[in-house]
Amino acid sequence: MNDTTGENLQPAVERAERAAAVAKAVRAGIGEVIFGQTDVIDQALITLLAGGHGLLIGVPGLAKTKLVEAMGIVLGMDFKRVQFTPDLMPADIIGSEVLEETDDRHRAFRFINGPVFTQLLMADEINRASPRTQSALLQSMQERQVTVAGTRYDLPKPFHVLATQNPLEQEGTYPLPEAQLDRFLLQIDIGYPDKEAEKQMLLATTFGQEKAAAPVCTPEDLMAAQAIVRHIPVGDTVVEAILRLVRAARPEADAAPDLRNVIAWGPGPRASQAFMLACRARALIEGRLAPSTDDVVALAQPVLRHRMALNFAARSEGLTVTTVIDRLCRTLL
Repeated sequence: MNDTTGENLQPAVERAERAAAVAKAVRAGIGEVIFGQTDVIDQALITLLAGGHGLLIGVPGLAKTKLVEAMGIVLGMDFKRVQFTPDLMPADIIGSEVLEETDDRHRAFRFINGPVFTQLLMADEINRASPRTQSALLQSMQERQVTVAGTRYDLPKPFHVLATQNPLEQEGTYPLPEAQLDRFLLQIDIGYPDKEAEKQMLLATTFGQEKAAAPVCTPEDLMAAQAIVRHIPVGDTVVEAILRLVRAARPEADAAPDLRNVIAWGPGPRASQAFMLACRARALIEGRLAPSTDDVVALAQPVLRHRMALNFAARSEGLTVTTVIDRLCRTLL
């Protein structure tokens, strides 16, 4: 019986190891053009391996666009970028129907695909678009399809959205509704690079010809790795850690007693699902065949910070979402 079980497990282990090798090659390929920012690269890669969408937040000039472009090239994906502006209309993203005259002099409508029909879409400064345009993107993110004039059009596979926001300039922006924020698997905060990484970037980008990213795998390799992620086993300890952390972040009976009165609203069940997938993906890119509670703690900030808000009492005490999540994580250590 044991030998048979071992034989059945062997192909699964080999597939997981191949997926881990692909993830390692992708990480290295992106690192050739994005200096430092290891956590940011890992979180972006985790987002795609988990089959989700990511929200990148950082001040201008931190290579957000370059990161997404590099990911598209390294993964061999079709990549498109949309610069969101207040006058952008839903049809500018999803496409529209045009009236054409056929060869037999009949007129018929033909649908012209918008930029959302791609495998990797960069929604640059997504909060600058009107709520109407943001809602058009919401269906694409959730259902991987768009509806125009009652007709459904499926999007390519895989399909991922990596959106960016500038945290400094809020004038003329439309904050994303909570329902759309919840569709982002991770919120990836991008900080300034350290001194050594910035020095390396200076030398690499201002002398001679700048190095370009090169493809290391195909979209089919990514989808195979995504399938592996969904089959990685998760122990009861990790499941309980996820449930404890998510439920403690809500203003209900399960909330941490010292934080119950400072949380305005907390994460829903989609946060637990994001944790499960992201923890598996993180284990895979680190060459492990099962996640641990360390993965839960490491991913707590990107999974939870856009899925909860504090009330006025918390803000008056100087508390932030980041500090609250850190305090919640201490209960798991």
